[in-house]
Amino acid sequence: MAEHDRWQNMRTAPRDGSRVLVTIRPSEQGPGAVDLAYWSKGDQFGEGGWRSSDSAPGLIIEYTEPELKCWMPMPSAELDHMTVPAWQGRSEEELDGSGI
Repeated sequence: MAEHDRWQNMRTAPRDGSRVLVTIRPSEQGPGAVDLAYWSKGDQFGEGGWRSSDSAPGLIIEYTEPELKCWMPMPSAELDHMTVPAWQGRSEEELDGSGI
């Protein structure tokens, strides 16, 4: 298994705002899950903390440290190993059926 495929302890997670995959511990509110999150620096109104990338102003999903079990960097695409999609080069009409 490659180094970037391993889940790591939250103490080592980057706190620079980059998005990472996190595992959320099961709780009374529901089963464990995986989310895309980032560290948000504190401001004049509060401390920094982990936020879901689905958060929006006024609707912030924030996690406490004990809620998160571990993290993993976002997988990256290996461009050297990518193939051309089967649909590439076909016309729009042919793809959506309107050319019939």
